[in-house]
Amino acid sequence: MNLPLVSIVISLYNEEGNLVKLFEELFKVEIALQEVATFEYMCVNDGSTDATLQTLETLTKTYPNIQIYNLYRNFGHEVAMSAGMDNARGDCVIFMDGDLQHPPYLVEEMVHSWLNGHQVILTKKISNDAEKSYMYTYLSKIFYWILDKLSDIKVPKNYPDFRLLSRKHIDTLKTMNENDRMFRGLLNYIGYANCKVLEFEVPKRFSGHTKYNFKKSFGLAIDSIMQFSIKPLRFAIYIGVLTAFISTMLGAYTFFDYMLFDVKRTGYATTLIVTIFMNSIQLVVLGIIGEYIGKIHLEVKKRPLYFGELVEHHH
Repeated sequence: MNLPLVSIVISLYNEEGNLVKLFEELFKVEIALQEVATFEYMCVNDGSTDATLQTLETLTKTYPNIQIYNLYRNFGHEVAMSAGMDNARGDCVIFMDGDLQHPPYLVEEMVHSWLNGHQVILTKKISNDAEKSYMYTYLSKIFYWILDKLSDIKVPKNYPDFRLLSRKHIDTLKTMNENDRMFRGLLNYIGYANCKVLEFEVPKRFSGHTKYNFKKSFGLAIDSIMQFSIKPLRFAIYIGVLTAFISTMLGAYTFFDYMLFDVKRTGYATTLIVTIFMNSIQLVVLGIIGEYIGKIHLEVKKRPLYFGELVEHHH
């Protein structure tokens, strides 16, 4: 009897200090499930500058079911997951990070849930990561609020990329060829029935430090909004209509004030403030339009999403 194959896609960037512990924990899960499933580990080295690749190559001697896909440079977390997904052979695919903050023990319950018929298993963080500052947490809340208001796709908060997807969902995701991508948004776009949610507390980081800073998080926020909505463009139209209405009312007020009461209004300060205000709005609107044009420019080039290769084992 052939057991189903579970692929675990692990995105790695400078995680050499976590790898040994990570696979010790994953191997415990593999042993616990050896009667019901087989495993492959699709590890994507996202252009690491430390010894992540060398450590992975060493670990293949102990865990021969480790597969290594080496990206030629750092393409980012979303692209690394895409590379792993494209090369994963499993009947289902689990996505997780390599920093041990996606607890490996949860994989066992995810696989059991899948074997029991669930096509999608999501995870939800029920505790805030203590390593995140108050400012980061506050900005994260603002990001999800803005994303909820401006995007046509709802991306719930505290649902990380740590999830299991059936082969049917994986094959659908692989047909989506856009270069700018947000996995959580893409999954919500295609929808999912028969879904289960598993909760977990975020453990402390075993080694290293977070790779997400404010700049990266802000960039992800902008990309997420523009990938799934044209509401910012409509918002720009609303601003234009509103400012045109206000300026018309002010002009009419000034005109009738002069015609009826012979009031002559002067003041360079007022004129300057209004001019600066209107120019600022124009720049904001042009910026929004420019972002969309830039996205279109990058997409129509049809460049490959990533460059890399599978690393052969040398035992």
